[in-house]
Amino acid sequence: MAEESGADADDADGTGSADDTGGADGTEGAELDFWSFVELAGQRLAEEYGFGNRRATRLLLTLNRASMIVTYDLESAVHRPRGHSWAAFRLLFVTWLAGPLEPGRAATLAGMSRAAVSNLAKTLVAGGLLLRGPAEHDGRSVLMSLTGAGRRAMLEVFQAQNDRERQWAGVLTEAEQDILILLLDKLIANRDQFDVRERT
Repeated sequence: MAEESGADADDADGTGSADDTGGADGTEGAELDFWSFVELAGQRLAEEYGFGNRRATRLLLTLNRASMIVTYDLESAVHRPRGHSWAAFRLLFVTWLAGPLEPGRAATLAGMSRAAVSNLAKTLVAGGLLLRGPAEHDGRSVLMSLTGAGRRAMLEVFQAQNDRERQWAGVLTEAEQDILILLLDKLIANRDQFDVRERT
């Protein structure tokens, strides 16, 4: 099924090869894993190029890689075996719980572009999971909703996803989970303090 991929399959699991140019001490890139690369990058950026805020670099590299690893795992373990991508799940998920939705609103909630939603919706309609029809208040507007088969599919797939979510969350104590949620909420809530680019 031709759907927008939700993860970089080559290295989103954290095992992809690093840059093979090697470190300043002659270390070959092939000997690095991602986390030792982060240490090397911070050291070289500071010592050779004068970039002093190593903590900020480590924070963003770690945050991005953690998101990629989790997304890749969920897509590979839960969604691909069922013939769908992470992107398809995101669109079906928001439509399931917040629909019927106009495509633009679905794009915002799912964190996707309108073009991606439009293309993906065609595939999901053809697969019998999604309906597209005119809105009652305005026949020119389009609303998306799940079919009966779509709702049944989401109940089954989210059970599998929730089981996987519990495994991931179980690595942390409940207190640690709450702290992580609090910190991520703070990071996103304060993004208006500088010129953040994001989909609208």
